[in-house]
Amino acid sequence: MKHLIVYAHPHEGSFNHAILGTAVKALKEGGHEVIVRDLNKLGFNPVLSPADTAALREGNPPADIKTEQAYLEVADFITFIYPIWWTGLPAIIKGYVDRTFSYGFAYQYNSEGGIDKLFAGKKGIIINTYGTPGEIYESIGMNNSLKQTSGSGIFEFTGIEVVEQFLFGGVTSVATDEDRKEMLAQVAKKFSSL
Repeated sequence: MKHLIVYAHPHEGSFNHAILGTAVKALKEGGHEVIVRDLNKLGFNPVLSPADTAALREGNPPADIKTEQAYLEVADFITFIYPIWWTGLPAIIKGYVDRTFSYGFAYQYNSEGGIDKLFAGKKGIIINTYGTPGEIYESIGMNNSLKQTSGSGIFEFTGIEVVEQFLFGGVTSVATDEDRKEMLAQVAKKFSSL
């Protein structure tokens, strides 16, 4: 199976980076083909410009968008790994979605007034970390909001079946080393089962 991992954290020593390494290791041990697109290392431009919009409408995406869309197109499985900043996606991965999940490529409206989900048949996992203790986000409904925003609003909207969305809270505030080891064990177990 072809796995595409879109990764968005600027620090190599981060817990997100440990999650990335765990997922890649489990997938490779399972014999899967894995491509990682580290948006920060790539220097991916997250700004959807007027020139981009015009080019996409003409069916002539700029080279950087075309490259990323080629990876998305052939992937059987798409994983997003990113931290939650200010209760949402970091700008670099939000811009990745804005620029690559474009109309006519990831979705389109049909003559019946419905939506054609052009990524139908693909599956995905979303892995999020945040510093706020998980119990707080759970009690105020933020975890459900995060699942609706990225799971339903991005993945399912384009036809990607969400297999799992991990929401690891308190990773920089209250989580212990043992807690983080358990989180990594959950990631390893899920990716080993694919």
